[in-house]
Amino acid sequence: MAKSIADAVFDAALQYIEDNTTLVTVCSSQPTTYTEASATYKLADIVVDAADFTGPANGTSGRMTTLNQQADVTVDSSGTAQHIAGCNSAGTALLWVTTCTSQVLTAGNSVTIPATDIQLSDPT
Repeated sequence: MAKSIADAVFDAALQYIEDNTTLVTVCSSQPTTYTEASATYKLADIVVDAADFTGPANGTSGRMTTLNQQADVTVDSSGTAQHIAGCNSAGTALLWVTTCTSQVLTAGNSVTIPATDIQLSDPT
């Protein structure tokens, strides 16, 4: 028997991410909690809203939304960028994490967060 999830279900989840992600952070390690994303591992951060996303749309094997490029984000702490994370509007939950190209950041400089896809894959 084949497995499936309706696009509407994925789209609702992705819409939740778009509507509730208000803080995007560049992190030195993979955060697993809001505190790690917003403080412990945070090198840079930017406030975003639903207008900063494009989607939901077809992905390579499921549905996705894209965080649009965020340019000239001020680096608060020096370190090596490893991950990008999105946190919720209540300031209490880590909603998503993805990897990024490893890059050394220096406090006081700026960084550009490239367009970032957040994808939910079809079941296999």
